[in-house]
Amino acid sequence: QVQLVESGGGLVQAGGSLRLSCAASGRTLSIYHMGWFRRAPGKDREFLAVISKFGGSTSYADFVKGRFTIARDNAKNTVYLQMNNLSPEDTAVYYCAADWGSSIRTRPDDYDYWGQGAQVTVSS
Repeated sequence: QVQLVESGGGLVQAGGSLRLSCAASGRTLSIYHMGWFRRAPGKDREFLAVISKFGGSTSYADFVKGRFTIARDNAKNTVYLQMNNLSPEDTAVYYCAADWGSSIRTRPDDYDYWGQGAQVTVSS
């Protein structure tokens, strides 16, 4: 199995940017589609973005299109989420997840492995 560790979270002012990283160990990342999700206080976990095993396909939630970009570097066993123009509504714990499946998916239940999460707080 694969272990995932997120980093890069923190406190940022509205309009600012952060880049989250998700480092994998235990298995090569290239056998998994990789997704980013978040959970805000009092809300369900929600899908943000997914990237296919070799980066050829991506999909985004409508509310992050144009602001967030997912990328991966399989040589470094790492996936990234670049987040721009952040607002207080983006405050949440952000998770990366690995999906063993054959095609990219957006439901949390489809993912097999999860990181511990990284807190992102956006101040107004």
